Amino acid sequence: MGALIKHVTNCQRGWMQRVAAAPELCERDKRPMDSQAADYQNEFVMRTDETLADLLAAFDKQNAETMRLLESVDLGAAVPVPHDVPWFPSDVAAWSVRWVFFHMIEELARHAGHGDIIRESIDGATLYELLAGLEDWPATEWLTPWKPPTHR
Repeated sequence: MGALIKHVTNCQRGWMQRVAAAPELCERDKRPMDSQAADYQNEFVMRTDETLADLLAAFDKQNAETMRLLESVDLGAAVPVPHDVPWFPSDVAAWSVRWVFFHMIEELARHAGHGDIIRESIDGATLYELLAGLEDWPATEWLTPWKPPTHR
C-alpha cells in the first residue's frame, strides 16, 4: 500500500510540474536514463527506511500543491505533450489543463482500486460488508457487517 501511495504522489508531482510550466514544456530530467529508470522502479517499492506516515505526509503535501494549482490555472490552457517520451502520443500537440486534472482523478481512482483489491484480499470484506459495518446495519442472513478483528 505504501508503494501505491508513493507512486501516485510522484505521478501527481510530475503532472503538476507540466501544468505549472504550461504553455512551455517543463524542464527535462537530464540525468542518465539508468538513473531515471532506477527512480521510477523505486516508486513501486516501500523501502525499509520509509514509513507509511512519511509517505502519507508527502501525499498530503502534493495534494495541497495540486489544489493550489487548480485554483490558480486556466483549465483551458495547453499543456504540451513531450514528444521525446515513448509512452506519450506523438500525434497530440497538447492536452488541456482540464484534461490533466481529469487524468489525475482517473489515475488516483485506478490506484485506489488496486489498493482496495489488496485490502480485500487481507480482510475479505466487500463494499456491502464495509458499508454495513461503517453505518451499523443489522446483520441479516445474507450480510454480516464487517468489524475489525479483535486482538488478544
